[in-house]
Amino acid sequence: MAPDTVSPKSDSNDLTLRWSGRVSLTRRILAVNIFALLLLAGGFFYLDSYRARILDNRTQQAMQEAKLIAEALGVVPPDQRAQLIRQLARDTGTRLRLYSPSGALLADSRLLGERNFRLRDPDKDGAGQRIARFLDAGIDTVVGAKRPPLYREKASGHRWTDVRTALVGYPSATVWRAPDRTPVITAAAKITGGQAAIMTTVNARDITQTVRVERFRLSVVLLVVTLVSVFLSLFLARTIVRPLRRLARAAVRVRLGRAREVVVPRLPERKDEIGLLARALSDMSLALRARIDATEAFAADVTHELKNPLASLRSAVDGLGSVHDPALQERLLSIVRDDIHRLDRLISDISDASRIDAQLSRAKFEIVDAAAMLRGILMQREERGIERGVRLRFDQEEGGSLLVSGEGARLERVFENLIDNAVSFSPDDGLVSIAALARDDKLELRFEDEGPGVPEEAREAIFRRFHSVRPSNEGFGRHSGLGLAIARTIVEAHGGSIHVESREDRLSGARFLVHLPLISRP
Repeated sequence: MAPDTVSPKSDSNDLTLRWSGRVSLTRRILAVNIFALLLLAGGFFYLDSYRARILDNRTQQAMQEAKLIAEALGVVPPDQRAQLIRQLARDTGTRLRLYSPSGALLADSRLLGERNFRLRDPDKDGAGQRIARFLDAGIDTVVGAKRPPLYREKASGHRWTDVRTALVGYPSATVWRAPDRTPVITAAAKITGGQAAIMTTVNARDITQTVRVERFRLSVVLLVVTLVSVFLSLFLARTIVRPLRRLARAAVRVRLGRAREVVVPRLPERKDEIGLLARALSDMSLALRARIDATEAFAADVTHELKNPLASLRSAVDGLGSVHDPALQERLLSIVRDDIHRLDRLISDISDASRIDAQLSRAKFEIVDAAAMLRGILMQREERGIERGVRLRFDQEEGGSLLVSGEGARLERVFENLIDNAVSFSPDDGLVSIAALARDDKLELRFEDEGPGVPEEAREAIFRRFHSVRPSNEGFGRHSGLGLAIARTIVEAHGGSIHVESREDRLSGARFLVHLPLISRP
């Protein structure tokens, strides 16, 4: 397809999207339900066919009556026909007229005293009848019903189509329209053994009445169904649109930077998809608020941590200009070097800590053998040599490898940070024990030292950023206070947890416990 060619299907989809984008959800729900009701309103078309079938049957019936009356008149003498016509008119409820072959009126039941055929004057009808006729006309126009000719009296029999057709030997019937829109049926047949024709005329108001009754019933049903449908549509729109509008307003306020003062409704009573959406948006806003707070707190902590070495560096640099003692100058230069090294390490750790969340969200996890990784880390440390004669021991539960899902480089950093922390707190010639155990569906890693331990009130604080409690024999500024905070971030990103406790087997010492989801226990 050429680049500038647009398929009809894409045009239809674009039109649908443009329409749905401009019309509110409430109106769309109403439109769909009203469309279904319009299909029900198609029952009025059925009423027209129903009326046509009744008229066809009554027309055939009128024709049969005309033939029977013609046969009855054919067996009586001509001088007795008037009396029989009057009797038959009374029995059938129709107007009977006898016409000669020339079209002259020979007998009329109305003139004989049987006034059973009478057209209603529409101008004398009440309001109800006028409304009914108006509805008849309107519905006939909508459904495209065929309009019969207006019934009018004729002076000669030859002016009646039915009489002309009957005189040549073919019974005939015609439907007319009375002034009040009710049907008038005329039928004619040739008298057996004679030349005259008999014509019957009846005003079939009962057909119109029957159709109006059925139309009234259908209208009542349609009205009730419409009210119920509109009510249910509004109820459905209220249960859908109203909470969506509340969620949209809350989302707009969050977008405008008012996350702290916005409470996204959770809709706990809703157990449907809207409730799930509300709780998801609420959790998202809470996570966004927590992320914003953490970012602001981190920025404040970074500012505070950078000020200390900068202040020390400024003081040392200012002192170099006024000090002439070489020994004192060397001490000041040593402070400058330490502060520069501290700033470099602090900036590196801050940069790593600020990127770690984003990197972990994009990381592709793979299967990692945690036990093999720990053995490799300990082997490298022993090859490099461990300060102060600290010994490392690794214990693994028998049974093979311990597999977890994660990013190997990040998990390796967690293990190295915890080993560094244990070594730094261990006394000279102390023992650092690392153990890997499987506990149900969790991998438990233990990092134990023989140091002073962590006070109970500080066990949570040590995982906060820039919080550092170091041994007294360690040089100032060698740690940024971000190691354990980064370790917790990595572990929690892997679906695990990390905490510290005291060792039950010793009077002193700390035990760091790391729990990670275990893929399979060999």
